[in-house]
Amino acid sequence: MVREVKKEDLYQILELYLYLHEESIPEQSPCLSEAWKQILEDENHHLIVNESSGKIVSSCVCVIIPNLSRKARPYAFVENVVTHKDFRRRGLASECLAYARQIAERHNCYKMMLLTGSRDQATFDFYKNAGYNNTDKTAFIQWLTG
Repeated sequence: MVREVKKEDLYQILELYLYLHEESIPEQSPCLSEAWKQILEDENHHLIVNESSGKIVSSCVCVIIPNLSRKARPYAFVENVVTHKDFRRRGLASECLAYARQIAERHNCYKMMLLTGSRDQATFDFYKNAGYNNTDKTAFIQWLTG
């Protein structure tokens, strides 16, 4: 079942992110609590989850970004696409991305973007099958320390 995250889902999200790029689940802290509160309260921040037997096994984030170009139409940025290793290749992440697209369309976004750190062709094919392309734009990233 695909849905948006609920307050009580935090620990399951943090567990799932171990399959993304995290090395451990962060300790409970005021910083973590504040970030979670902001995510839950931000009407433009959509943390989408897919459940199997009541367990969150796939997820992505879709952020709607207000914009002054393109007739003031917003755009959507998708991030943190992840599926638990035991549940991959079942279409669960595709369902999350389709849900994100519905959100973007509902907000009249003119485009959706995502970045991946993967160099795996299967990952590229997955995103292409989901309707994304890697030919229209070039991404540049500047990592900040802190």
